Amino acid sequence: MWIYEKRLIYPLGDIRPNPRMAKLTAMLLGGPNGEFTAATTYLNQRYCMPCGAVQAILTDIGTEELSHVEMLSVMIQKMLAGATKEELRAAGMEGWVAAFNCCPFPKDQNGYSWTADYVGTTGDPIADITNDMAAEQKARAGYEGVMKFCDDPAIIAPLQFLREREIVHFQRFGEALNILHDYLGQ
Repeated sequence: MWIYEKRLIYPLGDIRPNPRMAKLTAMLLGGPNGEFTAATTYLNQRYCMPCGAVQAILTDIGTEELSHVEMLSVMIQKMLAGATKEELRAAGMEGWVAAFNCCPFPKDQNGYSWTADYVGTTGDPIADITNDMAAEQKARAGYEGVMKFCDDPAIIAPLQFLREREIVHFQRFGEALNILHDYLGQ
C-alpha cells in the first residue's frame, strides 16, 4: 500500500538557524489550520464517504498532507538546530528547545498543543468536503501570513510550494463536491 522514498516532496535548500521563523512555521505544522490537522481530518473523513472516488481524493490529499508534515518538521528542526541561546530567547523558543530540543512537535506559534478538537469531521459528506475546501483556504492564508515575515529565500521557496499545493487541494475538493452532488442526486 505504501511506497516511501527517502526524499522530501520538495527539496530544501540550506536552511540556517532562524528561531523566529521556526516559531511561525510551527503554526503551519500544529496549529488549528495546520498540516497535522489537515492530514488527520482527511484521512478520518474518508471512512464515511459514500463513494469510492471521493474516498480516493481524501486518501490522496491526506497522504500528501503527511508529506507536508514531514517537510515542515524538517524545516523547524533546521531552523532551531545551532541557534544561540540569545536567538532562542529573542524568538520565545527557549521553552520549546528545553522541552523538545530542536525536534518538531505539533504545537502552534503560541505553544498550544495540537488537539483532536481541530479535526473537522461530521460524517455528513457535503459538510465535510465543504469544510475541507475552507480548511485549504485557511491553510493558504496561513502560508501567506508567515511568508510576509520572512526574508530568507531558502525558507520562502518551500513555503511557497506548500501554499501552491493548498490551492490544488482546494480545487480537488471542489471536484469531490461535484462528484458528491452527482452521486447523491443533489
